[in-house]
Amino acid sequence: MMPREGLIPTLLGTVVTAAGLALRNKNSAVGWGIAGFGMAHILLGAIDLLEHPQDNQEF
Repeated sequence: MMPREGLIPTLLGTVVTAAGLALRNKNSAVGWGIAGFGMAHILLGAIDLLEHPQDNQEF
């Protein structure tokens, strides 16, 4: 079974955002940059999830 399109980037973005927020205390600019990169993945993954609501078709 394959995951829905957009699910992997969304989950990856969540992990990267959490890592960036954890790093912002040590090095603020790098932490916020990593968090922003993760948030971009969440946004793009969510767009994919909304564009392809039912990808349960078997090929």
